[in-house]
Amino acid sequence: MRTILIIISLFSVFSLSAQEKTVSKVWASENGNGTYTNPILHSDFSDPDVVRVGDDYYMTASSFNASPSLPILHSKDLVNWELVNYALPKQVPLEVFDKPQHGKGVWAPCIRYHNEEFYIYYPDPDFGIYMIKTKNPKSVWSEPVLVKGGKGLIDPTPLWDDDGKVYLAYAFAGSRAGIKSLLVIATMNENGTKTNDDEVLIIDGHKNESTIEGPKFYKRNGYYYIFAPAGGVSTGWQTILRSKTVYGPYEKKKVLHQGNTAINGPHQGAWVTTQTGENWFFHFQDKDAYGRIVHLQPMTWENNWPVIGVDQNNDGIGEPVLTYKKPNVGKTYPIVTPPDSDEFNQPKLGLQWQWQANPEVYYGFPTAMGHYTMYCRPKPEDAVNLYTISNLLLQKFPAEEFTATTKMTFNSRHDNEEVGFLIMGLDYSYIRLKKVVGNLYLSQVICEDANKNKAETESDKIKIDTNTVYLQVKVSKGGICEFFYSLDNKKFKSIGKAFKAREGRWIGSKIGFLALREGIINDAGSLDIDWIRFRR
Repeated sequence: MRTILIIISLFSVFSLSAQEKTVSKVWASENGNGTYTNPILHSDFSDPDVVRVGDDYYMTASSFNASPSLPILHSKDLVNWELVNYALPKQVPLEVFDKPQHGKGVWAPCIRYHNEEFYIYYPDPDFGIYMIKTKNPKSVWSEPVLVKGGKGLIDPTPLWDDDGKVYLAYAFAGSRAGIKSLLVIATMNENGTKTNDDEVLIIDGHKNESTIEGPKFYKRNGYYYIFAPAGGVSTGWQTILRSKTVYGPYEKKKVLHQGNTAINGPHQGAWVTTQTGENWFFHFQDKDAYGRIVHLQPMTWENNWPVIGVDQNNDGIGEPVLTYKKPNVGKTYPIVTPPDSDEFNQPKLGLQWQWQANPEVYYGFPTAMGHYTMYCRPKPEDAVNLYTISNLLLQKFPAEEFTATTKMTFNSRHDNEEVGFLIMGLDYSYIRLKKVVGNLYLSQVICEDANKNKAETESDKIKIDTNTVYLQVKVSKGGICEFFYSLDNKKFKSIGKAFKAREGRWIGSKIGFLALREGIINDAGSLDIDWIRFRR
């Protein structure tokens, strides 16, 4: 009997591992023939930063107001990435981020490895620069330490120098600081927990660089390097600064731009060197409703200047590649992708899911019964639309084109409770299932300019006689969304009209669920989400 139990236990572990590493059916960069195609992540992992430790690569990215925050992705080959953790379960100050703070929160972070510990320095443009650390990036990270307080301090990047000195370079958000397009360097204490208030200006980007920000600080061959994006989010380029001394003066060179390619604004990211000595550069591309998706470019060094991408025009400036030979990391690894589909069969919420603010325990619970349960929470009294609602369970768009289908059961208890399948951004639309005078109705809801307190409109209201429905959205190029419903998962009928997904505040559009009610009561109906499945 004991042997049988051990075999069953091992089978369960392997099954769980297989489920967690299921490959997306809608996007994978790996081509299976030794090449990859950009983007490596067609999801909104904006402002990516990457560090290599041994044979492992770890990535983090901006998360703004979404919670949990600071995603941690892991790769063995720079192309295939698995979402393994979040470094920040809740954002601080808690009393601020318990409500949606669109466009605020965690801006561009920097991940580093020093003295056998992983560090993330991240900025909150309204409070300052924080640091967290851990010995195991897949486990618990430390509580945030405020390294430098102040409004508008963004894009921090540390450097532990050979002589034991510690530096922090950062930039400024004009919306808070009243100054921008400037990069400064300060010293820190030896623990990297506090700056010494001795900032030195190293570049004024108003001179030929337009907006310069997002620095990443490195040292190589006796040179100090600042990798800095310039020119704006959707139209910018990658600038490199170098100097023989920390404070400069720095030379500068444009090393990557769009050129004749279709990849707009290729900039802001990370330089990594593989175990075999190859150099690679990660950057994002702003793609409207899809957010800032992640690309990988080959990189070489010439005369102690990096050459990123391929110089197609022989003008000394690289351009992004679309398909290219995979990095040589010494071995070949299987395809993995961040999760999108979810059967909700595990007693924990999948890592693809985030809330629109710090979650409360009564928003919902995973179960071991094959579904996730959300509870109909009261709308805030001043809520005009979903923009100020915290309990929206959402994930990033996983590809440019996809069909997402979900099975859900609405366990309504009272009139004016509602649940829905949602495409969320500054404009949003969802299929609503609502209880009205004892009856259930399906409809499409649309809200344009939700951030400007515009009201929702409802159409195609249909009375149904079952509380279990199958809802579907088909997303085509340009973020065009069409909604469908079915009562048997066989015959799907169109509902409402086509809707064009729109980005959020500094983020891409998202897909997910809601469960709400009008008024406060001591009980609530619920939504059982049986599964959501993505396909081409």
